[in-house]
Amino acid sequence: MTANGLPVAAAAPDAADTVDVVALGESMVTFMPSGPGRLADVPSFERGIGGAESNVACVLAAAGHSARWVSRVGADGFGDHLVEAIGAYGVDVASVPRDPARPTGIYFRTAGDRATGAHEVAYYRAGSAASAMTVENVDLGAVRAGRVLHLSGITAALSDGCLGLLRELTAPRAGGPLVSFDVNHRPGLWRDGDGPGVLRELARGADIVFVGADEARQVWGLHGARAVREALPEPDIVVVKQGRGGATVLARGADGLSEDATGTADFVRALNVDVVAAVGAGDAFAAGFLSATLRGLPLRDRLRHGHLMAAAALTVPGDLATPASRDHADRLAALDDDAWGTLRLGPGWTEADARAEEEVRTP
Repeated sequence: MTANGLPVAAAAPDAADTVDVVALGESMVTFMPSGPGRLADVPSFERGIGGAESNVACVLAAAGHSARWVSRVGADGFGDHLVEAIGAYGVDVASVPRDPARPTGIYFRTAGDRATGAHEVAYYRAGSAASAMTVENVDLGAVRAGRVLHLSGITAALSDGCLGLLRELTAPRAGGPLVSFDVNHRPGLWRDGDGPGVLRELARGADIVFVGADEARQVWGLHGARAVREALPEPDIVVVKQGRGGATVLARGADGLSEDATGTADFVRALNVDVVAAVGAGDAFAAGFLSATLRGLPLRDRLRHGHLMAAAALTVPGDLATPASRDHADRLAALDDDAWGTLRLGPGWTEADARAEEEVRTP
């Protein structure tokens, strides 16, 4: 199915069971420090939630889309918290069974920027309930009942069973959802050296691929968006994120290799943002791009909505932020290039927009 000559998500046959997006993957309870310092020195932590795929589902639900999260959690208090917290965003969590034999994963992190050498993360996820996901114990009907299925490379690294599940979900299948795949390379999870090959295999089975430019260099030795496109010829769309510089989207054209149907690629510079914490921005970007894809918007606007969602995440301390209203995001995405380039967003920009709209509605 296409709009403006570009692939968009198709509806599943049974509309009654269809949601806009299904996201499958592990989520963990996150413990964030109450102040700066080493993990060894931080005296207390605040509880939150974290998970690349569930982050995407939560942001999309907050933006007005129907979303489902599929995973497994332990039969413990942390599992209760994850299901309740993600469900509170409006995400369907009915396909998240409890595993009485395995715990829910948790992790601790420092308050510093992940890009600094002082940043620490301590994961306690080995043998988690989510790592036991397989083709046999996951409801594949619920997974495939979405216009878009969002996956990431993190899940493939958790266990052989999880890898088999992702191979099944990225295998060619008529009438299935549009498959979105975020490479999300986590070196610490790939201990046998198979990561680069497996991630490339899974990416080539997807319809939309998200990968960072630095990530592509580190994992595959690829330099530049065009090199990534040539290494991944099968996906309809490849999005190469270039950090503070911006992002490039390349869509497969009639010849199978040209950047889009007209033979051009689209690049959109990142916004000027007063960053509070550089966590969750990549997931938010994917959510913004997928939201615009579900709406059939042009490539440039898909990138701009990705940047706007990322800007919301960058201006809050945690992984998840309140997105801008759809009307406000559309207005910003429609700015001319000069206005877009000078736009600057800081903490509270999405909440201020929501308050202003409420004042308009309330005489």
